[in-house]
This record gives sequence, structure tokens and C-alpha cells, in this order.
Amino acid sequence: MLTGGRGDHISINIVGAGPGGLTAAMLLAHRGFKVRLFEKANQVGGRNAAIIRNGYKFDVGPTFLMMKFILDEVFEEAGRNIDDYLKSVRLEPMYRLQFNDIRLEPTTEKEAMLEQINRAFPGNRDGYDRFMTSEKRRFDLMYPCLQKDYATFSQYFSKAFMKAAPNLSLGRSLISVLGDYFKDEKLKFSFTFQSKYLGMSAWECPGAFAILSYLEHAFGIYHTIGGLSEISEAMAKVCCEHGVEIHLNTPVKQLVIANKKVRGVELDNGEQILADETVLNADFGYAVKNLVPPGILKKYSPKKVDSKKYSCSTFMLHLGLDKIYNLPHHTIFFAENYQGNIQDIFKDKVLSEDLSFYVRNGSVTDPTLAPEGHSSVYVLVPVPNQKSEIDWAIEKKNLRDRVIKALIERAEMTNLEDHIREEIVFTPQTWQDMNIQYGATFNLAHSIMQMLYFRPRNKFEELDNCYLVGGGTHPGSGLPTIYESGRIAANLISKQHGIPFQSKNQQI
Repeated sequence: MLTGGRGDHISINIVGAGPGGLTAAMLLAHRGFKVRLFEKANQVGGRNAAIIRNGYKFDVGPTFLMMKFILDEVFEEAGRNIDDYLKSVRLEPMYRLQFNDIRLEPTTEKEAMLEQINRAFPGNRDGYDRFMTSEKRRFDLMYPCLQKDYATFSQYFSKAFMKAAPNLSLGRSLISVLGDYFKDEKLKFSFTFQSKYLGMSAWECPGAFAILSYLEHAFGIYHTIGGLSEISEAMAKVCCEHGVEIHLNTPVKQLVIANKKVRGVELDNGEQILADETVLNADFGYAVKNLVPPGILKKYSPKKVDSKKYSCSTFMLHLGLDKIYNLPHHTIFFAENYQGNIQDIFKDKVLSEDLSFYVRNGSVTDPTLAPEGHSSVYVLVPVPNQKSEIDWAIEKKNLRDRVIKALIERAEMTNLEDHIREEIVFTPQTWQDMNIQYGATFNLAHSIMQMLYFRPRNKFEELDNCYLVGGGTHPGSGLPTIYESGRIAANLISKQHGIPFQSKNQQI
């Protein structure tokens, strides 16, 4: 805990009301800072917002809530009890994994999980215990590293990192690490598909991210009643209670910069609003290319930003149906040639003939998502980002029809076309039009040279009085790590101004 006065004489501008910006806003406002939040859309949330059409409610982006304890902590540190704002349901089984010949329904109930592995993948049972033991040790060592700020190179070689380094499986891929535990390829896939949360291939994703599947099995997966977009709405409510000025429909044209210090923001209408500190929650690639006047940045010049590695994108269908199909809340359907499907997406950057896809049938858990007897269905297909040469004006309808066919045949959604009452399609072009660089839904890739110290820093290294939150900065993409980025930024700003705070994250 730091000592000092309140921060009500210190003003903060936050650009973007995504989950990272909202986290920073609610924490800073609780600590007494004067906070203004600028959002270009007509609602908060960014990629964690909702679309509502004729009684059907769809989450724009995230549908899996992992590491709920981080979200609980953020609300607590903002002086609030999360249960007063949100109702969450823990899902058991967590999801269904559907291969062409095998079905697995992972659960946090150990004996049930072991029984499934023994039945579907004989001879692999003991690997599960080894996996949980080894990955718990890895997580316990890595988590402090993910909570740290890496403002200097010396912090990269902190005691926490040096302790964790021998357990990071450096130079090994995620699929390789899973080979330490399991023999069967499909069982390995069942513990590596989580690399898609990072928009990466399991054959390229660093092996340390084996902790992602461990986190699911150790702490479970949650659904928030009303959809995960309700988290953003709850955060905005806390912000307002603490006096944050939230300006919707207010795009920021550019940062106001003098001598490499960010003095404030210039809005689209030309108005300049100055502040002591500025927090950027815009997509990183878009922000540094469009919100910073030309010629200022060197490390992150437009050319260098374009050359970075980016995640895949997503093709998505939001379907409002007049019936409820008998599918679990979450189902992942694997392509028959899964490795070939992954190569199409990440290396060859072409549309795969053999699709993998994810379906959230949330209405089996949450009746608030659609009118009575109806359902809100979310379908996500990983596809190449906009560095590919795919013309989505041509391919959109074709891929949509292929996905509908796959839902009918593989998800057994009989007569699906007859039951569609609302339909929304997102392509990589849609995401790019939302100011997301290359339509890369999961932001910068999480390769070794784009992690920790080598990822854009929370205290932006090229501009003073500027902090970064969101998936494009440390610790990375995914809701829990984005919340952590907001907490890191809030703690750095509080420390900078000598404002006291108490935080479960004591790594700053």
C-alpha cells in the first residue's frame, strides 16, 4: 500500500470503454482520480459489448469467463461486491469437444474427468494427474510474471521471472508440451485448442500456455446471466457511482502530444480535453497508426507495427432462432484433419475446406438471451486475418452457407434455416472496419518475442503520461489478462502520483 493524498486534483483521460478501459476507470475513480472515459460507440464494452435484435441478445466477443477470481478482485478493489452487480453460473461440464468419432465433456470433477479419458483414450489416464500437477506448478510461478509491469529491462529479469524461467518450456510449442502428458493426438487437441483464445496455432503457441487448459480444469468456466457483455455494463455502473464521466458516441481523433508527452485528447469535433495522464484502450495497431500524429513514434512506426505478428481472425454467425436445440452451452467441433485446418488458417492463410467451429447455445443456461422458447446462438469459425488475400465480399455468403450446412450435419440442428428469425454475420472485414488492425480479433500474437518485456508496455515506452490497456499490451488478450492490464495501469498511475491503493496485485 502506498501513502499519499487523494487523486481528485489529478485528471485521467481514458480512450475506449472496452474491458481494460473500464477496469482502469473504476479503480482510478475509486482512488479519487478525476476520470473521463471516451467511447466512439453508443454503448460501453468494445469487443465485450452486446447486440440486441428483436429480443435476441448476442455477445459481440468473449463467451468464456475464466479466472473469475481476477474479476472478483477488481470489483473488490473498486469498493464493490461483484455479486451485487452480476449473477454468474459455473458450467459443469465446462464444454463438449466433438471429434468425428469421439466426444469428450471436460469437467472440473476429477473422477468424472478420469473416467472419460479412460473410456475414450485408454492408457492416458495417468497423464491427467501429471498434467494438473505440473501445470499448477507452472501457473504458480508464471502468474506473478503476468501481473508485473515490464517498464525496464531489469524488471524482465526479476526474481519472479528468473524463478519461473526454467518452467516456461522455452523453445517448445504447446502441442509438444502436451505430448509430455498424453499419447493420443485427439486428447492433446482437447488440451491445446485453448490456444485459439489467443488466436494462435497450437503448433506455434509457446508451450507455457499449457496453463490455459489447466486454469479451466482447476478453476472452472462461468457464464454471466444476460451474457458476458453484462460485465461491461456492471463495470460502467460502478464507474458512474464513483463519478466517472462516460462520453459515448464520442470518437477521439488523435492524442494531443507535445515533446513526446501526451497532454490530452482531441475529439472528432476538434475539441481538446487535456489531462494529467491518458490511458489508451483502443486496438494497439490501430491506435499507434491513427491516434498518434505521424513521425512521432520510432519503435512503433506504422511500418514496424504492420510487420508484427498478429492473431487469426474470426468469421461469426449470430442466430436468433424460434426453437432451442439440444446442444450444450459450449461445443467445439474439430475438423477431421485438424492440423491441416490449422495450417490453412495460420500459415497458408486460405479458407479451409475442413472447418473447425465453436457454438454457444447459451439459451439452455440463460433464458434472458432470447424470447421464451427461442434461442440465441453464437457460432465462431477461426479464419485467416486480413493479411490474407481473401475477398470477403465474395466469400461471405459461401462460407455462411457452409457453416449452416455444418451446423445441420455435425451439430444436428435439423431444419436450421427454417428456424432463423435474426441473423448477423461478422467477417474479418467487419472487425477491421471496427478499427481492429488486420481484423485480428485477438490482437498481437503471443509469440515469445511479443510477450512480457517484448510486448507493448502498460506504461507506453514511446510517450510519457500514456498507459496502455487491452489485448495488445501486457499481459495479453483474453478477458482475465485484459482486466489485469487495467489493474496494472491503474496501479502504475496511482504509484506515479503517490495515491494510496490496496491491490491483490502487489507486483508493481
